[in-house]
Amino acid sequence: MKGMTFLIALLCGIMLVSACSNSNSNSSASGSPSASQSASESEPASPSAQPAASASEEAGKFPRAIQAANGEITIQEEPKKIAVVHWGYGDSILLFNLESLALALPFSEETSVLKTDSYKPYVDKVKELKTVGENTQVNLEALVAYDPDLIIGGNSVNAEIAGELEKIAPTVLIDEATTNIWGDWPAVVTKFGEILGQEEVASDYISEFRGKVEEAKAKLADLGGNVAFLQVREKEAWLQGTNYLQPYYEGGLNLTPPDSADIKEGAQLSLEGLAELNPDYLFLGYFNYGDKSVPALTDEWEKSEVWKKLKAVQDGRVYGINGELALGYGPIGNSYGVQAIVDSLGQ
Repeated sequence: MKGMTFLIALLCGIMLVSACSNSNSNSSASGSPSASQSASESEPASPSAQPAASASEEAGKFPRAIQAANGEITIQEEPKKIAVVHWGYGDSILLFNLESLALALPFSEETSVLKTDSYKPYVDKVKELKTVGENTQVNLEALVAYDPDLIIGGNSVNAEIAGELEKIAPTVLIDEATTNIWGDWPAVVTKFGEILGQEEVASDYISEFRGKVEEAKAKLADLGGNVAFLQVREKEAWLQGTNYLQPYYEGGLNLTPPDSADIKEGAQLSLEGLAELNPDYLFLGYFNYGDKSVPALTDEWEKSEVWKKLKAVQDGRVYGINGELALGYGPIGNSYGVQAIVDSLGQ
């Protein structure tokens, strides 16, 4: 009996040790770092894991060093509140994914193109949009109140207040001699992509725009005659130069400009000067396009016999467009302009 009792106890002991050994083995398989890593590599990541990876990728873009007109500027963290104080940059900065933005505007907030249908999709995606300047003047008090993480300006347009800007927040002054807003907005958009860590957003928009230009150019390939663009204000009208309308002329839609000594840089134009130019197609870029209660110089011109004898008038080839958009210097305005031209002249 004693031998039988000892044998039973021995068997029980062996079974207990075996069970403990199996338990420890299972814990190691499910809990060790190496086992977890192996499982994650062999199985697809769950949807909930994707945002964390994306956030990590975004964090890896900063800090970044930016070569600017005011030296090498290191942006330590992704800026959440960005102020753009160059009045010509607003169109370009709105392409990017930003939660909070402050802008200095070329005109008053009341008459700003920010309220147009073309801008609406870009404005709506910004959760907070503030104005820190109007009519090309920066309001430093409003800028301080906004409390930006980063300020972006131009070394020429903002030269007089550069020192004040740098006291408020880290400031990147873009070299306007090499990054020309007035004739090369893709360069500005590319620079913004570099500053914000959103290079892909910049390259995608530029590629998309160029594709639209190529499509439009093909539709207008058989257009005969020359095309003039006139900026129309309350008491002035300006012939728009080819140097500033590159998306529409050579290098863009390849429209033929009228023959004029002023066609490259543009010039103020009287009705008699327009009659001498006498274009085949005439686009009137109204600056009162969104508010017809404001008069335009052409309101009086259209009553005269000189106007009625213009070739474009007689042939029904005069087109009114939003001058603030189409004759501006940025991507959103130029995109509107290309579409407006195609809609007007498309065969």
